[in-house]
Amino acid sequence: MKVPRKARATRVLLFSKRLVPSVINHAVSGFKARLQHEYPTRSITSSSAQHFGLNQAALLKATITSSSEVTTLLTMISDNKPADSGPNPILLSLFANRFMSVAESMGKSLQQTSISTNIKERLDFSCALFSPDGSLVANAPHLPVHLGSMSFAVKFQVDYLKSIGEAIKRGDVIMANMPVAGGSHLPDITCITPCHAEDSDEIIFFCASRGHHADIGGITAGSMPPTSKTLFEEGARIKSFKIVSEGKFDRKGLERYMLEEPARYPGCSGTRCFRDVESDLQAQIAANQKGINLIHMLVAEWGLEMVQQYMEYIRSNAELAVRSLLRNVAERQGTKLHAVEYMDDGTPIALNVDIDTQKGSAIFDFEGTGPEVAANFNCPRSVVSSAIIYCLRCMVSSDIPLNQGCLTPIDIKIPKGSLLDPSETAAVVGGNVLTSQRITDVVLKAFNAAAASQGDTNNLTFGLGGKDQQGNHIEGFGYYETIAGGSGAGPYWHGTSGVHTHMTNTRITDPEIMERRYPVVLREFSLRDESGGEGEFRGGDGVVRDIEFLSPGIQVSILSERRVFQPYGLEGGESAQRGMNLWIKQRRQEDGDLRDGEEEGKAQARVINLSGKNTTRMGRGDRIIIRTPGGGGWGRKVGKKDIKDGVEREEGEKKAPINERNASGRMAPLLNDATSETGVIAKNTDHVDPRSVHSVFGAYHTIKAKGSVAEWSALQLGA
Repeated sequence: MKVPRKARATRVLLFSKRLVPSVINHAVSGFKARLQHEYPTRSITSSSAQHFGLNQAALLKATITSSSEVTTLLTMISDNKPADSGPNPILLSLFANRFMSVAESMGKSLQQTSISTNIKERLDFSCALFSPDGSLVANAPHLPVHLGSMSFAVKFQVDYLKSIGEAIKRGDVIMANMPVAGGSHLPDITCITPCHAEDSDEIIFFCASRGHHADIGGITAGSMPPTSKTLFEEGARIKSFKIVSEGKFDRKGLERYMLEEPARYPGCSGTRCFRDVESDLQAQIAANQKGINLIHMLVAEWGLEMVQQYMEYIRSNAELAVRSLLRNVAERQGTKLHAVEYMDDGTPIALNVDIDTQKGSAIFDFEGTGPEVAANFNCPRSVVSSAIIYCLRCMVSSDIPLNQGCLTPIDIKIPKGSLLDPSETAAVVGGNVLTSQRITDVVLKAFNAAAASQGDTNNLTFGLGGKDQQGNHIEGFGYYETIAGGSGAGPYWHGTSGVHTHMTNTRITDPEIMERRYPVVLREFSLRDESGGEGEFRGGDGVVRDIEFLSPGIQVSILSERRVFQPYGLEGGESAQRGMNLWIKQRRQEDGDLRDGEEEGKAQARVINLSGKNTTRMGRGDRIIIRTPGGGGWGRKVGKKDIKDGVEREEGEKKAPINERNASGRMAPLLNDATSETGVIAKNTDHVDPRSVHSVFGAYHTIKAKGSVAEWSALQLGA
């Protein structure tokens, strides 16, 4: 923390010696200047602390040294009891950040100790803290689709184990993935660990982590089958299993769930890479224990009563922020909102929002949504909740943590038997990654908040192994990735190009790691120029991803949306381009597709549209090219020499340079915080035009967008 020379001897208030400087800056910024002005050379007394709204229990001291660093000294003045007058704003910020830092530390532990590409490199996991009743307290900024639904999983285990008379003991870790148990889709496995008080058997928190495991069995490698119609076709199903019981790891039980049970069904296999699954689950268990250790430290520092009191205050703060949002929306747009969007098969998702301005509450009614489908994009109720809590958090202007309080003012009504409340045996693997994005589009459309983003995660899986014709297990591999697209524009910001949006927040595997671990070559990874919708504010562009397969027989599956219906624009903005999936198939004698006079290896390849959802076996030299959708535009495209914000624009002009569009200072701070890096990050690349970089193997481009900052890199691959 840099301070003027004359203030170097000033004493200011401290929070915790474990807080990073950015957190201290955030909490201190409101009163630091007044402290330095009014008390330039004196320690802060109890009376002066009260002058700044601080109770005596929160009085902490720090000295700004000559090196401009903050030396922190924890000095508790009283007995760590919460103030009777309600939450202290400084302590509210402190505890919100401390809770979040626990979840972030869990995430770092999980990444560092996992071994699979999907968790270690792509960061397809989430960590969070929950109250004893299973309500979300705090989360790290991981995947929204996980974070909003994990509370369903924790609550289910609390109620279910109680109903069968089984206690949750110290040292237990509960594992589950079924939708009926609060899961999102089967590859997302949740591990839940109780945090007991150190001096009793009372559960004071739960720590939970959810990771996407790249292969848990089922009918296709990668466990994201585009053609599944029932849940058992999608892999291992776990309702409630103590993978650790009082400190003892149950490996045999894990083998039963991961290898034996899924293979019992016709055409299905157990996991094709048990070692990865086992190791990553152990990493999740270790991450949960990391969270428990940090909670115990927090309780030892502040006392259990105060920690739990501020846990409630933080949830109440989020609730008040959402109630304020709803009242503001009603004043601006009325109390009744409506929107409808369609899945690519024509199934509607309808939403009616009825706002009560007196209470600051709302009913989200999905009456009019289509029925359960004989496909795999049925969506569990927990995922619907994830989409709603995410949208509400994005639209709240104040800085609040995403927690259960955001949903307190909301009553969600979903027709039973609909796409959003399917039966227990319905296939759901696409509901988590596709339908969740469409729900987000519907909510933001109803609130007129932003044009549609790509509305997809472009799920690509490939792999080998499983079960041979004799039923023997063959160890193989499964690879999974989601591919970025364009984000939607809004009333004062351009969309962002080449980013994961809304319900996903993962990276994409670095090319070097992908090509080293798997028999593939990345031929191209570039922006899909002009795929975003035009408008006063332009939608972000999608990407092109071209992968060549070097070994025969690899099963490749694509599960995607927005191949029929375009991502919408708003307020006169144009829709974005649809996506497309192409199979570049080499002609072969064995396939019977060589024409007269053609030689194998020299014939022109066939170009086959795979449509939105398909699976096939790739031959050596075959490629898949995925062109992802862009984001919709906002506002009417300006006319000739239209002057706006001091900028003269010509009618029909080309889009602004990509870095100008992505680094616009008018970018929505929260909607764009939901985007994440799509690969490795390189700085100081202002002079690189990603669309001009090509080589023998193509090029890949990466973006990191946080708030109004976008960092670009383009790495040319050698031959």
